[in-house]
Amino acid sequence: MDDHIFVGSGDDGYGTQQGLSLQYANRHGLIAGATGTGKTVTLQILAEGFSKAGVPVFLSDVKGDLSGLAASGSESFKLHDAFMKRAGTIGFADYAYEAFPVTFWDLFGDQGHPIRTTVAEMGPLLLARLLDLSEAQEGVLNIAFRLADEEGLALLDLKDLRALLVFVGENAPDLSLMYGHISNASIGAIQRQLLVLENQGGAGLFGEPALALDDLMAVDPDGRGRINILAADKLMQSPKLYATFLLWLLSELFEEMPEVGDPDKPKLVFFFDEAHLLFDDAPKALIDKVEQVARLIRSKGVGVYFITQNPADVPEDILGQLGNRIQHALRAFTARDKQALSRAAQTYRENPRFDIEAAIREVGVGEAVTSMLEDKGVPGVAERTLIRPPSSQLGPISKAERGRVVEASPLAGKYEAKVDRESAFEKLRARADKAAEDARRAEEAAERLEQEEEREYQTARRYSGGGQPRSSSRSYGGSRSRARGAPETFGSALQSAVIKELKGTTGRRIVRGILGGLFKGR
Repeated sequence: MDDHIFVGSGDDGYGTQQGLSLQYANRHGLIAGATGTGKTVTLQILAEGFSKAGVPVFLSDVKGDLSGLAASGSESFKLHDAFMKRAGTIGFADYAYEAFPVTFWDLFGDQGHPIRTTVAEMGPLLLARLLDLSEAQEGVLNIAFRLADEEGLALLDLKDLRALLVFVGENAPDLSLMYGHISNASIGAIQRQLLVLENQGGAGLFGEPALALDDLMAVDPDGRGRINILAADKLMQSPKLYATFLLWLLSELFEEMPEVGDPDKPKLVFFFDEAHLLFDDAPKALIDKVEQVARLIRSKGVGVYFITQNPADVPEDILGQLGNRIQHALRAFTARDKQALSRAAQTYRENPRFDIEAAIREVGVGEAVTSMLEDKGVPGVAERTLIRPPSSQLGPISKAERGRVVEASPLAGKYEAKVDRESAFEKLRARADKAAEDARRAEEAAERLEQEEEREYQTARRYSGGGQPRSSSRSYGGSRSRARGAPETFGSALQSAVIKELKGTTGRRIVRGILGGLFKGR
């Protein structure tokens, strides 16, 4: 099993070892089963196996149990005797306790290194999914992103996006002629959803320093791959934020990593726990994107493993890409459950020794029906397998232990301090301030012109010995010119009208709109 990850042993006497071939580990996989059947332990032993083989791992810790990967198992643990007995039963001769190199991450920065991306990197498609926008609202969001690209406005955090949406709303009539209709109602709906996201703590996801993907693919000096654990217990309170973040990370890996063909072992293995959250109410465009990533990312050396309760949670087009399967028990309490169980059994290569559907219904905790890819990527015969015990601690480590692991991490201090460099918010504010200053200067110039004309008029009265009484009107061209007997021209009338408007509140808004609008070189 040197080129395999030992999973357990099957057959009647547990003499047939079951292993996940490293060569085909990037062909993706599925871990399924009802609650309490052992999915988390299976995920833990696979992470251990990949780490020992020098393959970095990224996984989400939904319940907090997987933090135990950072600590060694113990002979004082209550299940020590049961673990040793199982290891002997399945022929796990070199079973021993050990800890593994772990890097803890947390979107909220409480239980690990902060993990961030930028609004621009998230993109309008995933952001629209995260905000649950309608088609019209998603269209407005696309216009905002397009405008930011064309004008060189960096969208780093949520305040950048908010400022850009305000600008789009203020200039909606002009932008609508260029990009299509923009309604204030759509902009308002997006702003409200951004507020909801901020209230859920989602603002911490966006900003800099953004995550460098290379930090997820580190290998320790002893040759073991680092296990990256995302704290997801609090994050799961916002299911769409959880699913959208993991999908973004998967998309970034797909876009950034180079093609490697068929490597001897993966460059990274990505475990997507609670996978049903990714597909619940997801639009077709998003599901198509996941299918595309699942189909093509294996050539970049990335293996993706979905963990869910029922295989039916995963769309068939994506399920067909998952070659390595570990199926824990499924419970059939309803007609729909029975149908799902039957469909799950039909996806396995038959074994004449037992009925697969019955086995999936009957396997106990720590057992599973397994099928791994064999030579040339052919699915192996289904086997009823007793899963091996973990070498690391079963269950979570303490808060103090987690803190020590974070402090000793090679990435300590790299992501903790948030950086707020100049971006769309600062640039738009600077342009608005400049427009306001220009408007103020224009108003002062108009007032000086009025005062100058007043002085000239009074001087003219003193030297002319009087004349027609001055009009009480405050117009700047026509009345005074007529009072002095000068004919009014079109230019003087236009000048008078503009100066009058600039003196008022409406005029100041016009100037701001002219000087701050549409970024025309301002």
